[in-house]
Amino acid sequence: MREKSYSLAVCSTLQSKLYDRDLYMSVEPQLETDMISAGILIILFWSTDLQAQSVSPPDLQAQSDSLPAEFSVRLVNGTTSCSGTVEIFYRGEWLGLCTSWWSMMKEVKFVCRELDCGNPVAESGGPLVEDGKRRVILDRCYGNEYSIRHCDFIREPGVCIGRNYHQVTCSESVRLVDGAGLCSGRVEVKSNQSWASVCEADFDRQDAEVVCGELGCGAPAALQGGLYGEGEGQTWDKEFQCKGKESLLLDCDTSDRKHNICLPGNAVGLTCSEPDDVRLVGGGSRCAGGVEWYDQGEWRTVGAEDWDVAAVVCRQLGCGSTVSVLPGDTTRGFRVDCYGSESSLRECSRTYDLLPGLTVICSESVRLVDGAGLCSGRVEVKSNQSWASVCEADFDRQDAEVVCGELGCGAPAALQGGLYGEGEGQTWDKEFLCKGKETLLLDCDTSDRENNTCLPGNAVGLTCSEPDYVRLVGGGSRYAGGVERYDQGEWRTVGAEDWDKTRTNVAAVVCRQLGCGSTVSALPGNTTRGNNIICYGSEPSLRDCYRMYDILPGLTVICSDLLVQPDISLTDSMGGVSRGHQGPEVFRDYSFTITCSTQPQYPGGSFLLTFTGSNRTQAQPAINHSAAFLFPAADDSHQGNYRCVYENYVFSHNFSSESELLTLTITASPLPAFIIRHVVVLLILLTAITTSYLYYKPTRRQKRVNRVSSMDLYGNAMEMVSLSSRAEAGPGEERAAQGME
Repeated sequence: MREKSYSLAVCSTLQSKLYDRDLYMSVEPQLETDMISAGILIILFWSTDLQAQSVSPPDLQAQSDSLPAEFSVRLVNGTTSCSGTVEIFYRGEWLGLCTSWWSMMKEVKFVCRELDCGNPVAESGGPLVEDGKRRVILDRCYGNEYSIRHCDFIREPGVCIGRNYHQVTCSESVRLVDGAGLCSGRVEVKSNQSWASVCEADFDRQDAEVVCGELGCGAPAALQGGLYGEGEGQTWDKEFQCKGKESLLLDCDTSDRKHNICLPGNAVGLTCSEPDDVRLVGGGSRCAGGVEWYDQGEWRTVGAEDWDVAAVVCRQLGCGSTVSVLPGDTTRGFRVDCYGSESSLRECSRTYDLLPGLTVICSESVRLVDGAGLCSGRVEVKSNQSWASVCEADFDRQDAEVVCGELGCGAPAALQGGLYGEGEGQTWDKEFLCKGKETLLLDCDTSDRENNTCLPGNAVGLTCSEPDYVRLVGGGSRYAGGVERYDQGEWRTVGAEDWDKTRTNVAAVVCRQLGCGSTVSALPGNTTRGNNIICYGSEPSLRDCYRMYDILPGLTVICSDLLVQPDISLTDSMGGVSRGHQGPEVFRDYSFTITCSTQPQYPGGSFLLTFTGSNRTQAQPAINHSAAFLFPAADDSHQGNYRCVYENYVFSHNFSSESELLTLTITASPLPAFIIRHVVVLLILLTAITTSYLYYKPTRRQKRVNRVSSMDLYGNAMEMVSLSSRAEAGPGEERAAQGME
């Protein structure tokens, strides 16, 4: 009975450890199953071992109390308690950290946070892990975790082959919290083992210079109370008196505060510029060229595969939007992967893979921010080394054409104040007077603004169409065919992984960029191979996707708007159609014809003529890409909206396309139809007589002949009128006509 109770106690202890809430929420389902299975095996092993060795439960409990908590973190062999090589306590031993990435400052915040240190200042790969040495294998963290157990994957201890130890340096006594990156946030100082915010009155620019330097950032860019919210803890009770040259904030002199309280909204926030460790070389300006990163005392080439890295580079350098991303020269550099929202490259991940270098071109003086892609956002112009939004009243379509062209986008599609929110900084104080042909926005003429203020909601937002550098070829239409991308002066095949989801995501972006609706089909293309493109499916254009260097088979895409929009038109042969305020008008009892037509794309197909408001439809085959629907006599039931629908079976799919609406009104004729016929014939007669008189100079005999001829012509014309009226008049009208004769 005692042995059974002890086994249940051990089981309960293991269960509580295996189902620790934080750990349980952080592991993958398969890993969770593996841990439970491992726990059952350990229980069986312990039960058998305890029976054999008669180990008492109190002794085992005392031994476990002396061990660190599972997943504890420490830094060893460093110069301070907040620097060194990362080790994780896992399953009874301290193990080094093995990752697939070499450096990602933002991701290892959990190390500094768990050790109650400040911000990450530096990170690097240490010496190589010894052959056969076991390490904790960690795939990735995101930077907001409070413990390593919250990271994505924690696997069984394994052997790191060709990997390095992981070294981290955190600040000891100062940190920036609640900011957008590693170089911005609310200033907090460590005091008596707890963190305290600093009052704005006790902190000036020289103090800020020391903090920015201590955290490995650039010069201070903004300093303001309440900029990043209020701290929840205590407030630092001293006033800093730094000279700006100190290495650490706590090396600065301090004095007692003049005031005993710090009013709400005065916790100082600091924004430092990003470190000057990235540059673009060989491009003719600081905003264009090959990407290099200063690391371990030298400038190194950066290798990358997508536009996200370029966006971070342009942002860190204080340039504008990304205009172009091209593979660099044959020099290969360490691989960098970014999400695109990072403030600097040091927040991105570096891996051991070597890739060809990356050439980036950024705009220098204009950018679009807070938009859905590279070609949309709030317009901001660089002014005195800072970015300013532009008031809607100072910016028109010609100005927009210049901005869209400067950023490598298509024509302007939308221009509106407040379309992408309000800027937090200053407002541009000039009115642009572009002609639309300038290369750069700052090449345009400007004038002083008529109004000194720009009301809220008027920061101009701009949406440019996507650049026309993607096409579908070989499908008989711009909406179907093999995907090609214009790159480095030539059209190149786009390749994609042979997985349905991967192909579908790329196809969705292609159809969206071309304005061709949704994806109908995405199939492997011909034997031509191209650069691998990987998309999430929500990107506005292919240049927002990842471009890999491996070569894959091409991709054939069919979009839903395969058929061009058909045309609809109204004609008549009796002169009974006029143009009204709401569209064409047809006189009652007159015949009319509605013609449906389309551009020659594919043979065959058919047209449906639909009448809005009823289920009436007429269908005809498309002959020479058109069909005519005749209505012999118009009446009130024909009044309404008509639409042509073209249908065709192409590429083993049914497609259709609708025309615009044709609104038809039926009105009463101002005169009976037979009277109008008489008037028309008489006009023809008068025209013939006038022509005969003007172009001939007859003798008297010829005049008599001509007079006879004219009478004959008149008689024939009257006979035509009589026959026409008899054909169209009712019985009563016909008798009246005979009486007239």
